[in-house]
Amino acid sequence: MSAERPLRADAARNRSKILEAADRQIVVHGPEVRMDAIAEEAGVAVGTLYRHFPTKDALVAAVIESHLERIMNEVEATADRMEAGADALEELRRFLLGAVELAASDKAAKAAAQSLGAQYDIERPITRAMAAMDRILKAGKNTGRFRADLTVDDFFLLFATAPSDQPARARERWMDLVLNGVAAAPVATASENG
Repeated sequence: MSAERPLRADAARNRSKILEAADRQIVVHGPEVRMDAIAEEAGVAVGTLYRHFPTKDALVAAVIESHLERIMNEVEATADRMEAGADALEELRRFLLGAVELAASDKAAKAAAQSLGAQYDIERPITRAMAAMDRILKAGKNTGRFRADLTVDDFFLLFATAPSDQPARARERWMDLVLNGVAAAPVATASENG
């Protein structure tokens, strides 16, 4: 079995443009989005789109995997910054806000995937997330910023309650509650700071 060859630079750019356009189009049109509309927004020929993604379900699965990859990269970068001495609660705030923002388009993509029966890999990203969240947990506890009884499962519980479909004010309130829930000592809320 041969290893998959990396894409040429122009092919990689086209693939990236297609994924970004598909993400936007899926949010607007759902699973009914037309492949030619995605190609047009990406600025590529329909044939180019089909060379990268032979079916709509393959494209939708790739969009979801792209979301998961971005989240995994960010959670690992958050762990790196915390281990290097960055403030644990501020890093957690930054990561969670970014994840909540991505969740809105992620919901649309997951709904499209379910509608189309698209299959995507969730095990590898979950394994990476667990490892990175464990690093975040240890760094936060080592600095005394996180409560001692906090677990990785608690983080996943918090993610599950993220108000991605709510206005900014509700997301800020959720963030205040989350940070005070994980902190070893109470933290100032957004409403107290401004």
